[in-house]
Amino acid sequence: MGSELGRDRKPERDGDRGRDREESATGRHPVPDVAAYLSGRWSIERTVHDLRTGAEGSFRGTAAFRPDAAGGGLLHSEEGQLSWGGTVAPVSRTLRVRPRPDGTAAVEFADGRPFHDLDLRTGRWTAVHPCAADRYEGTFTAVGPDTWHLEWRVGGPVKDQLLCSVYRRLG
Repeated sequence: MGSELGRDRKPERDGDRGRDREESATGRHPVPDVAAYLSGRWSIERTVHDLRTGAEGSFRGTAAFRPDAAGGGLLHSEEGQLSWGGTVAPVSRTLRVRPRPDGTAAVEFADGRPFHDLDLRTGRWTAVHPCAADRYEGTFTAVGPDTWHLEWRVGGPVKDQLLCSVYRRLG
């Protein structure tokens, strides 16, 4: 039951452009080539909910998917400001996106460890990643050519969180 909670919950999308609402009403935006779709710069708005304590926070920042000179594919860099528990701090992370010939990709941590697969050919993908005793379940939804949503539900003995992100293409 714990990991089912996040599955039916929709990310908050206050401030969505009208076009995004129309596209989300039709369901999904199929993406034949995930690396081509993600390439470029995106704004990120993320809410963070600790389901055990009721604490809430937010993250605002940018993501860049650019060619990864070190190993092919894309380097996915996120940076911004995390507001949590009355504190605002700069945060960042880096992932690698390794495209496959069929339009899907393998997502890796910056050090090359596997994270999850990503297949948006139907416009939606759910990835699962075990992390020690916790389980991360991420639902990726391509809403349109310039907007996608990501909802991570993290459950286990250490964490019980819901992270809802909206990515919008910049420029």
